Amino acid sequence: MSEFTPLRSVLYMPSSNERALEKAKSIACDGLILDLEDAVAPDAKPAAREAAAAAAAGGEYGRRTVTIRVNGIGTEWHDADIVAASQAGPAAIVVPKVDSAEQVGQLVTAMEKAGAPDHTMLWAMVETPVAILSALEIARASQRLGAFVIGTNDLVKELYAEHVPGRAPILPSLHTALLAGRAAGIAVIDGVYNDVKDTEGFLAECEQGRQMGFDGKTLIHPGQVEGANAAFAPSEQAVEDARGLVAAWEEGKGAGVVTHNGKMVENLHVESARRTLQIHEAILALGSD
Repeated sequence: MSEFTPLRSVLYMPSSNERALEKAKSIACDGLILDLEDAVAPDAKPAAREAAAAAAAGGEYGRRTVTIRVNGIGTEWHDADIVAASQAGPAAIVVPKVDSAEQVGQLVTAMEKAGAPDHTMLWAMVETPVAILSALEIARASQRLGAFVIGTNDLVKELYAEHVPGRAPILPSLHTALLAGRAAGIAVIDGVYNDVKDTEGFLAECEQGRQMGFDGKTLIHPGQVEGANAAFAPSEQAVEDARGLVAAWEEGKGAGVVTHNGKMVENLHVESARRTLQIHEAILALGSD
C-alpha cells in the first residue's frame, strides 16, 4: 500500500484573517483549506492571496495537509489565484465547481504552466448536478487529481432540496461521488455541517459519513475538529480486531480455511484489516508531531 495521509478533519480558514492563519498552526486538524473564495470579501482577495501563498510556502503547519482554495473558474481572481497558489507549492489547490474532465485538464495545464511542484495536487469540489453526473470522468481526468471535496451546501441549493437530518435528499449524489472517487483511487471528503452549536447533529453526520466511506469531513469551526478526528479514526476495538485478523491470516496461510473469532477469513477481509491498521499508524504518526 502507498503511504496513507489522514484527512479526517479538513478545516476551512479565511486567508484574509492573519490571526486565523496563525491559530491554525496549533489546531489538531489533519488538513487546512486556506480559503480565498467564500470566506473572503472581494476587496480583500488580493491581500488574502498573498497571505495564503506565504502561509503555504512557510512550512510552519507541521504534518497538516495544507491546501489553498482558489476562486472559481471564470471569476476575475481565478487566474492570479492559480499562479500564486501553484508557486507556493501547497499539498493541493482546491477549485470550486469543477464540472467536467475538460476543466480538470485546463486546471492542471494552468498549474503546470505556473510552476506547480509535482507534490501539489488538484482537489476538485463536486457541488453541482452536472459534476455529480460526470463524477467518474472528472475523477479519472488526471493523475494530479487527488481528491473530491463535496460541496453539500451548493448541491442542496442547486437541487432545490432541503437540509434535513440524515441528508436523504442528497444521499444519491453523495454515493455517486464516492463510487467515482473509489473507482479512481482518490480521496473523498464530506461536506460541511452548518450549525456549529449543534454538536449532536454534527457528530451524527460524521458517523454517517464514516459509515458511507468518506475519508473525513470539511469543517467550518475549530470546535468541530475533535469530533471529526474521533469519528473518522478506527476505534481501539477495530484496531485490535484488525491485528488479530491479520495475525490469524498469516499463521493460517496454506492451511485451507482460516478463521478469526469464529468467522471465516478471506483475502478481502485481510485487505480491509490492513487498511485499518495503516490508517491507525498514520494517525499515530500525525499525533507525534
